[in-house]
Amino acid sequence: MASGVNKVILIGNLGSDPEIRHLESGSTVANFNIATSESYTSKNGERITQTEWHRLELWDGLARIAEQYLKKGNTIYVEGKLRTESWQDKDGVSRSTTRVRVTNLTMLGGGSGSSGGSSDYNGAPSSSATPVPPQRREEPVPPAMSSDGDDDELPF
Repeated sequence: MASGVNKVILIGNLGSDPEIRHLESGSTVANFNIATSESYTSKNGERITQTEWHRLELWDGLARIAEQYLKKGNTIYVEGKLRTESWQDKDGVSRSTTRVRVTNLTMLGGGSGSSGGSSDYNGAPSSSATPVPPQRREEPVPPAMSSDGDDDELPF
């Protein structure tokens, strides 16, 4: 049995264009923040929006996808794991930061420069993470209602 689960699922908007680094080892890493927001009405009837910022880290295939397709304002769905780093700054003060290491990315409609569709990218190390063009989904068409003047059989 597993001793724990470390899974994060977020839907949010990019706060800036991704920062891309190409490492000497040949790896590519992308870092950026996304904002998630929740709204509620207080006891006083005031509408309150609470925004949280999350730092994301994407590697290799997903980083290249981010570099090519993601821009500030895009809405994305991500799955990943929390990673915490600790260090001492130049003054000897202990610091730490927590990031989401993204393992799956879906580009959602909305935001600047979006085509309105969605595409899935899996960041598994063995995956090539090549973009898949969005497919159009056909919506079912309701049967036509007759207009013979007989309104007695309407369901409402």
